[in-house]
Amino acid sequence: QVQLVESGGGLVQAGGSLRLSCAASGSIFSIHAMGWYRQAPGKQRELVATVTNAGNTNYADSVKGRFPVSRDNAKHTVYLQMNKLKPEDTAVYYCNAAYYRSDYVLYDSWGPGTQVTVSS
Repeated sequence: QVQLVESGGGLVQAGGSLRLSCAASGSIFSIHAMGWYRQAPGKQRELVATVTNAGNTNYADSVKGRFPVSRDNAKHTVYLQMNKLKPEDTAVYYCNAAYYRSDYVLYDSWGPGTQVTVSS
C-alpha cells in the first residue's frame, strides 16, 4: 500500500502561482508513476500531469507550459508548480500514485485532495 499526503493548496489571484507537494510513504519502491488530477464542482476528475520513475511526463493540454510537474525520488515526493493560474483552474487537486502489488498489477492510490481557488 502507498499513502499520500498533499500540501500547498490555497487561494490565489489570477495570474499568480502556487506549488503543490505530495509525499508518499509505505510501499514506495513499488511506485511506477506519480502525478496530479483535479476535480471542479460538477465535473469529472481529470488528469493534470504525471511523471514516471524514468522521468517521462504527461500533461493535460489545458496546463501545458504553465504547470511543470517534477519528482524527487530520494524524498518520494512529487511537485506541481502552477503558474499563470486562471479561474478555470479552480478545483480540488488530488495526488495519485500508480504502484505495483505482488500480483504485478498496477493499482492507484489517492491523496485526500487539496483545494485550489483562483479568483478573477
